[in-house]
Amino acid sequence: MEALIPVINKLQDVFNTVGSDSIQLPQIVVLGSQSSGKSSVIESVVGRSFLPRGTGIVTRRPLVLQLIYSPLDDRENRSAENGTSNAEEWGRFLHSKKCFTDFDDIRKEIENETERAAGSNKGICPEPINLKIFSTHVVNLTLVDLPGITKVPVGDQPEDIEAQIKDLVLKYIENPNSIILAVTAANTDMATSEALKLAKDVDPDGRRTLAVVTKLDLMDAGTDAIDILCGRVIPVKLGIIGVMNRSQKDIMDQKHIDEQMKDEAAFLQRKYPTLATRNGTPYLAKTLNRLLMHHIRDCLPDLKTRVNIMATQFQSLLNSYGEDVSDKSQTLLQIITKFASAYCSTIEGTARNIETTELCGGARICYIFHETFGRTLDSIHPLAGLSKMDILTAIRNATGPRPALFVPEVSFELLVKRQIRRLEEPSLRCVELIHEEMQRIVQHCGNEVQQEMLRFPKLHEKIVDVVTQLLRRRLPHTNVMVENIVAIELAYINTKHPDFHKDAALVPSLLKSDSDPYSQINLGQRRANTPRNHMSPQVSAHSAAPQQQQQQPNSQPQQQYSEAHEQNHVGENSTSSMASTWLSNILPPAPTRPDSIENSASNTPVHNNMVSPVKPVNLLPDVPANHNPRRLTDKEQKDCDVIERLIKSYFYIVRKSIQDSVPKAIMHFLVNYVKDNLQSELVTHLYKSDRAETLLNESDHIAVRRKEAADMLKALTRANHIISEIRETHMW
Repeated sequence: MEALIPVINKLQDVFNTVGSDSIQLPQIVVLGSQSSGKSSVIESVVGRSFLPRGTGIVTRRPLVLQLIYSPLDDRENRSAENGTSNAEEWGRFLHSKKCFTDFDDIRKEIENETERAAGSNKGICPEPINLKIFSTHVVNLTLVDLPGITKVPVGDQPEDIEAQIKDLVLKYIENPNSIILAVTAANTDMATSEALKLAKDVDPDGRRTLAVVTKLDLMDAGTDAIDILCGRVIPVKLGIIGVMNRSQKDIMDQKHIDEQMKDEAAFLQRKYPTLATRNGTPYLAKTLNRLLMHHIRDCLPDLKTRVNIMATQFQSLLNSYGEDVSDKSQTLLQIITKFASAYCSTIEGTARNIETTELCGGARICYIFHETFGRTLDSIHPLAGLSKMDILTAIRNATGPRPALFVPEVSFELLVKRQIRRLEEPSLRCVELIHEEMQRIVQHCGNEVQQEMLRFPKLHEKIVDVVTQLLRRRLPHTNVMVENIVAIELAYINTKHPDFHKDAALVPSLLKSDSDPYSQINLGQRRANTPRNHMSPQVSAHSAAPQQQQQQPNSQPQQQYSEAHEQNHVGENSTSSMASTWLSNILPPAPTRPDSIENSASNTPVHNNMVSPVKPVNLLPDVPANHNPRRLTDKEQKDCDVIERLIKSYFYIVRKSIQDSVPKAIMHFLVNYVKDNLQSELVTHLYKSDRAETLLNESDHIAVRRKEAADMLKALTRANHIISEIRETHMW
């Protein structure tokens, strides 16, 4: 059992060499309020005075103190080189290889190190000071002396000094492998002990808390600490031990600790005779040694498991950093091949490490094609930006000075081309999005490749530059092809397209007269599109129109209806010559018209007083033009309906074609081209260059991390070996 504490000391040395505190080793943490006697208790256990003294806060850095029993025949810790072969006791700091045989020098070194890290004011520093004391009359212990708990900042202390000290204390006592030594002065109320309160917070069961009551000789006259020491006031599971420390006058008079130990034994025998054997500094040292050994024995199995897990983790980390490069040309070619393969795998979706947090690579390209680009095209309305007056203006501009008998072909082509051009911008934007994703794949093409990129930053920069240049060269070709796709649709308006021909077959219903018996199916729909003031009563027979004109000769709505009606008949009369028009090429043959319709068409048409939809030209200065829109006549409304129906039909055909062709063009000219030529581009620009030496220079932080990981792995392997030996020796 005595060998357990040296094992922990060896483990502490192992982890101190690599500067790691990731393994929480068993140790005794001394906790108490300021000036409660913590440092005096530690000095009494050591048997020498070596800690800084003074008023206020003196301990401003954690002191990790390892007490190592070293007999005179100890060849492991003693050597003639450092003059410790015959020394009874000496100290050695972790930050210094010097051996201190004078404990006053140890005190000065602690003070210097404290001021170096925490400054000369009253501030604290969480960085610990590691000190080993070898002696022939100490027990094996590992103690941690912490700054005293304070409430009010003094001097130059920061305002949050209480919170700083509390956080520092909790960092050590929250370690489940530590034993808490809660120090409280006997001349204070135990119920107000800050040390016991913090210990109870982190150890509610009290399984690793031991209380120490100091200053037994300073209690008020007529009072004693029997109830406190027996646990009647506040019970502590591991016990309560009372000690008597040196006073400030004894310290100034340099009273030796051995004399103090004799005075303490005499005081306990005189004041507490029944409790003398279970109190005092010697009993405290033996109790701490026994508790620490049992605690180590309980913690050792879990400690070994933790060491094995960390060894596996650091081995994986070391493997990820790679080994030193011997053949740089071969390594460079391997990295290029691995990167090109990972890049293509990310696009194809065959990568080993599939991203689960976001879409990337080929999946994102598919999303852009079918969600972003597709929905954008679907959101473009065929008639967006076209008003009735715009369509009517285009029809009139296409006819010139002659009145139009039917809808001209030029107006349809001009308007539909205008709408088709609106598909070009989202198509080019789709190319930009795919280009950005191809550039982004460089950062998402596998963990192994990314680790190589971090290892060789100059090579990473060059690879990114080559990929960027390749994508940049392909971008104009892809844009030109996409622009050509739209230009091809604009170059020839195919009115013989099968899908367009089916829709155009419905146009005659819009061209026929309201009185046409063959158009009664569409009568309700036409009335719904007619303004309210044009909704005069109508009859389906042709003879009803003259009769209504005789009954209401002065009716203005009926006169407008009659004008529009007669104009429509004029347009219908022109259907006999429709074979020479553009609509005759896409419409089915017109049915035979009744004689009554031909007779009605021979009536004298009423003069049309329509106002031109073109913005009027103001020839007189300072006279504002009239921009008020007017209502459309029946013929104008039907002409607009025809154009709108044809624009919609043809626009949907072109939109469907572009929605299918643009992704194919992008895949061919950009995505597939980069996939097929990436490796050859990298080899051309990198492998054949004479800069392989500079490209494979490791970054400094990777080299440092590899060394740290190797040192930590070596320390963990050694710690595992030490634990295995002690487990085999003690057979548990």
